[in-house]
Amino acid sequence: MHFNPYGGAAAQLAAALVNLEPGTPPETITEVLREHDYRPFRQVNPAEAAELLRWADRLRPVFADADLDRRVEAVNALLAVTVSRPYISRHDGRAPHLHFAHERGPIVDRLRAYTASGLAHAICEDHTRLGVCDRPGCDVAYVDTSRNGRRRFCGVRCANRVYVAGHRSRTAGAPTGSTRPATGAVRP
Repeated sequence: MHFNPYGGAAAQLAAALVNLEPGTPPETITEVLREHDYRPFRQVNPAEAAELLRWADRLRPVFADADLDRRVEAVNALLAVTVSRPYISRHDGRAPHLHFAHERGPIVDRLRAYTASGLAHAICEDHTRLGVCDRPGCDVAYVDTSRNGRRRFCGVRCANRVYVAGHRSRTAGAPTGSTRPATGAVRP
């Protein structure tokens, strides 16, 4: 599914922030911003890192709760606390694009507006594209950009673990040995 830049890139950055561990150092958060091509880019300091981790805690319910009404309520609450003031920008040699906070504003304010707006766009396009991994014990948030929109796991590793465990539980009581006929045996 093709999302606009806010519903795609911003929502994916929101998921990446949600997936950070408590106490993640500023350098790691800075690297996440770099990996998501967030601009204008600059290093995150310790105070900003702490604020962004608190913001990520507020983003998590949007991914974790599949109920549309609760998701809308959660995103509206996020949007209400941002410094959102939409305008068109052309920074860093990019084509004109929509901003929800001034590009020279504080990075925490910009990221709050960016991620909240991205989640709002994603929910308006297809709220089922936001989720948390279905593997028990894994709570990784994701944005489903697959064509069919049926993603249930954060990645192949978790999907395989669930499918292998399911296969093992189904075959636990099955007789061992080959189900092929012995050599030379004639099938009916």
